[in-house]
Amino acid sequence: MKMKKGDFIKFVVILFLAFPNLMNAQKETSTAQFSDEDLFFKRTNLVISNAEKSLEIYRDILGFSIFSRKKSAPDSYSYPVFKIPKEAEISFITLNSPTQERTLALTEVKGIELPKPGVPIMTAAVIKVGNLKKVIEKIEALGLEITEPRRAKNHEFYFVEQAFIDYDGHLIVLYELENLK
Repeated sequence: MKMKKGDFIKFVVILFLAFPNLMNAQKETSTAQFSDEDLFFKRTNLVISNAEKSLEIYRDILGFSIFSRKKSAPDSYSYPVFKIPKEAEISFITLNSPTQERTLALTEVKGIELPKPGVPIMTAAVIKVGNLKKVIEKIEALGLEITEPRRAKNHEFYFVEQAFIDYDGHLIVLYELENLK
């Protein structure tokens, strides 16, 4: 069936009215897109002991890219917020995901030994990946603790999830959407 030019234009207008964010789906998300009144979750920050080892996971395996990396000032807000002793040296790395800028931060702490999180584990970062099996194989090759995969369904879709503990004891839950075809 051939569509008339006017009908096609009406169809496109209706499509964009019904799905206003369709054109912005692949744009990076930044705070500039939101009003001061909007709720916006900016990032998760992980306190780490070794940036290069952590970047093996978050950059090299999971696919985040470095947005910025800098040594923190002696009066950094991180000292009181994370209760880091003043004798420690801190550096701060922000990472972009392919769809959001500065979505993950790593605060490297040198000069003190960091405690490992206890059990039960109290927090987790949950991250969608494209090829869970391949990603987990790379994580396992680093010698990190992993869980068994689990297939699950929420109210919208099926997914497979699997978790690992990073070098500093942070729980990271990865999931991949299943193709329902």
